[in-house]
Amino acid sequence: MNMRKITSMTMVWSLIVLVFNSIVLYVVPEGRIANWADWRFWGLDKHDWSAQHTTVGFLFIFAAMLHIYYNWKPILNYMKDKAKKFKVFTAASSIGLGLTVIFVVGTYLDVPPMSTIVEFSEQIKEGAAQKYGDPPYGQAQSSSLKGFTSRMGLDLKRSMELLRDAGIEVTDDKEMVQDIAERSGNTPQQIYDIIKPAGISPAAPGADTHSEDGADKAMNPPKSGMGKKTITQLCEEIGQDCDMIIAGLKQRGMTIDPEQKLKDLAAENGTGPMQIYEAMVEIVNENKGQ
Repeated sequence: MNMRKITSMTMVWSLIVLVFNSIVLYVVPEGRIANWADWRFWGLDKHDWSAQHTTVGFLFIFAAMLHIYYNWKPILNYMKDKAKKFKVFTAASSIGLGLTVIFVVGTYLDVPPMSTIVEFSEQIKEGAAQKYGDPPYGQAQSSSLKGFTSRMGLDLKRSMELLRDAGIEVTDDKEMVQDIAERSGNTPQQIYDIIKPAGISPAAPGADTHSEDGADKAMNPPKSGMGKKTITQLCEEIGQDCDMIIAGLKQRGMTIDPEQKLKDLAAENGTGPMQIYEAMVEIVNENKGQ
């Protein structure tokens, strides 16, 4: 086998995939909206496209390094002047470097045409927000129906009745909104639209509805990146006894490693990060009077 040819063709094919991935990621909605709307393209969600972009990018880099190795002499020839003397900044090299610097600095300074490219992507993403709807709070789709209705000030019983009337049977109020949406062929936004009439209480969105069953404001979930935090970090952020919470989670049948990321713990326990957080809220409330 000719490694030069294999290397060159690997670069070509991986570049084609990278270009296509880049176009998809250029127009994909923001993460919170993509998750809320269950956005997919060719059956892949935003995380899938991002992961693919990363792995294929590594393949391209590896192939590019091999390409440089196999073509080192021709590259050195590009860096020689007419007198055949080695010169880093030949005309071709200087133009290539100049174009690269212009795009890097131009993007940083937010000047056209670089700023136009970025702004156009933002306009597409803003359009997606209007089309699919913005989640009422971060990781809303990962909340249980009970936690979601509590946080949004909706009556749980009435919400379940509205879903039943829409042909969506829910027997467990701890089922994630996203799971309810998936098995019924809807998006989380559509589920929310169905239960919106469920008697919005005075504690409407934005009020003290961040937790279930009246948990206090100290238990408001982190604004972002909750799935990347450990149980220990979360306990420190909300100012609660970590040992008490871990014991309570274990009593609920969960396998808990306090130094493991919440999203990994959720995957191991067949649940979602928000549901684990809701369980933490319940544990704190249960121990308030003790």
